[in-house]
Amino acid sequence: MAVENSVLASRPESLSPLASEEREGPVNEETDPATPAGVIDVSEELGNVVTTDTSLLPQPPVARSFQSKLAARKAQEDAPQPRKKPQGAGTEKGRFGWAGRSRRKRQRYVEKNGRCNVQHGNMRETYRYLTDIFTTLVDLNWRCSLFVFVMAYAITWLFFGAIWYLIAYCRGDLDHVDDETWIPCVDNVNGFISAFLFSIETETTIGYGHRVITDQCPVGTMLLLLQAILGSMVNAFMVGCMFVKISQPNKRAETLVFSRNAVISLRDDQLCLMFRVGDLRSSHIVGANMRAKLIKSKQTQEGEFIPLDQTDISVGFETGDDRLFLVSPLVISHEIDAQSPFWEMSQAHLEKEDFEIVVILEGMVEATGMTCQARSSYLAEEVLWGHRFSPMMSLAEGYFDVDYGAFHHTFEVDTPSSSARDLSLAAARLEAHLYWSISSRLDEEKWDGPNLTDHSEKRRDSGSANGKGGVGPTFTVGTTTESQDQSGQGEQNGNVATDQSESEA
Repeated sequence: MAVENSVLASRPESLSPLASEEREGPVNEETDPATPAGVIDVSEELGNVVTTDTSLLPQPPVARSFQSKLAARKAQEDAPQPRKKPQGAGTEKGRFGWAGRSRRKRQRYVEKNGRCNVQHGNMRETYRYLTDIFTTLVDLNWRCSLFVFVMAYAITWLFFGAIWYLIAYCRGDLDHVDDETWIPCVDNVNGFISAFLFSIETETTIGYGHRVITDQCPVGTMLLLLQAILGSMVNAFMVGCMFVKISQPNKRAETLVFSRNAVISLRDDQLCLMFRVGDLRSSHIVGANMRAKLIKSKQTQEGEFIPLDQTDISVGFETGDDRLFLVSPLVISHEIDAQSPFWEMSQAHLEKEDFEIVVILEGMVEATGMTCQARSSYLAEEVLWGHRFSPMMSLAEGYFDVDYGAFHHTFEVDTPSSSARDLSLAAARLEAHLYWSISSRLDEEKWDGPNLTDHSEKRRDSGSANGKGGVGPTFTVGTTTESQDQSGQGEQNGNVATDQSESEA
């Protein structure tokens, strides 16, 4: 630090106007022997520089003391720093602390509104769409459907109008418009516009009566029959397409709602995956049926990769709970057992998993009798561990009140973070421990019963009465009475009758 201060202090003196006068004199400054080899003395090199305008030179650094540097550093630390995005930004805070899961965007297989996010490409057999033209027209969007509807009528009107004009032109009806003795094929057809209007009146069966066909034109009679038949077919086809498109049950699915999140919590001491479904209309869905699928890529044991593999998730098919009476919102539950794909999934595994749960509600619309299907999906980050749905039904005066404002609300509950498999193993170990504990106590009561004790006392009394000394003192260990054979000791000391009091002692 001392060397640095000496170098910085000598620099402004060499740049002063008196530097030219002092450079001719002997240099009295002694080189500091403590100066390291890596530090260059700038004062000796800059002392030979003569300048007249010091403003053009770069400003030299100002000498700063240790106290000033310390104060500047402290002021820099005290200055408000811009907030940096933490490394774990985008993570969710779970029931037991920060989950540490990055909320990266995952491509959905089924959107939340039920639209399947799949596009078909490189289809070469497009003629198959024309074989089912009715379904093709129904599946078109409304803009294309209206365009096809208008063009179907306009083309047929123009086509038959051109034929009626061609008949009038070939017969010479256009050349005898003012001739009252001439009998045309169609009265009052004097050009293409009038022929086009007659085509519209014929196909739509309006019949104003001003333009009529005569009996002197058999070709016109045949064309009239053909246009009436084809016009009826066009009407039936296009009106049927529009009716089916209007009455499609897809719009009925807009009033069938699913909860934004699915939850996992305990229900009857069993981990369950749950989500909520409701119907906003008063007209019910008849025969409502619920299904669920797990969409997750997997790799087989042979190394085959199966993208977006579909696995069934049981929502009560065995017990009939999948058939719903959807009058009020219901919570659909999937019990995580050994057959469940979430059997070995814990909270830590859930935060790292990449899957999608597709839920499907099917039923018949009560008003139209058509089958309706509503779909939704839940990604891994939309499954909340340790949550439960808030109640939304209350009893009012004479009816049940459903508050749809709490349809998506959840609250946290105490839920173990272990998987269902670990919980089952822990419960099995606890049950086995209790079983062996109860068995040990039963065995103790069995061997400590009154019959066994009385029998041993009778044998001991009979041995004492005989005076053979075959039975010695009895020793009590725990709750079991044992007799010790003292026959050798009885032979040495003679026949000794042991008193009952001494044996008890």
